[in-house]
Amino acid sequence: MIKSIFIICISTIYIFANNIELSGTVISDNEKIITSRNTGFIEKVYVNEGSFVKKGDLLYEIDSSNIDSLKQETLLNIKIQENKLANIQINYNRYKRLYNQDLVPKYDLEQLELNLLNIKNMILITKSKLKEIDFQYNYLKIKAANDGLIIKKSIKAGEISMPGVPALILTDLSNLKIKTDISENNLEKVKINQEVKVFIPSIDLETKGKIDAIIPNINTVTHSFILKISFDKKEFVIYPGMYTKLLIEPLE
Repeated sequence: MIKSIFIICISTIYIFANNIELSGTVISDNEKIITSRNTGFIEKVYVNEGSFVKKGDLLYEIDSSNIDSLKQETLLNIKIQENKLANIQINYNRYKRLYNQDLVPKYDLEQLELNLLNIKNMILITKSKLKEIDFQYNYLKIKAANDGLIIKKSIKAGEISMPGVPALILTDLSNLKIKTDISENNLEKVKINQEVKVFIPSIDLETKGKIDAIIPNINTVTHSFILKISFDKKEFVIYPGMYTKLLIEPLE
């Protein structure tokens, strides 16, 4: 009897000794860096760090002066081309009448026909450019691509917005995961979809998760791998950056 109890105790100690205990951090698996496509003065910023936003909410606006100038220039160009078209059309009609009376050579009429076709094509191209310019106004109002939390703000009203330069960082709170490192020596003890016990001390949450991804660490000096773990957050409000404790039981 004593021997059986001893064996059970030893087995239990062995199992717990082989458990992998890790610490991790809550991250958003859908974090977006918000930038603009146009250069211009920022007229107004509607959010701050810590602001919750809904999909489609206006985040900030860029002054339209640059696009306004380009549009006016294009409209003027269209007007000039349409005046040229009207003049060429008048000449063409006149030459056509003269040609029908054998008073002008066919070559002159064909040249006018060619000019007429060219100017019509130019007008179509310029009007197409005008549509593209009008579409650029949509990019002056920067909106949220999804629900989330603004975790970083790098812009102020009155500053110049530059294409590709990060303005805001929007993190999706509905798609949270836990990120942790695991040593190369323990890699054979884990697998995709393996259950993980999760504890978030700051909100006293105990829950279950599973391993979604095992990713090589770009830092080769540490000889570690990155685990991404999805988890059931229940009814708790959880934010990226929260500290977590993880317990992974050994594979059978």
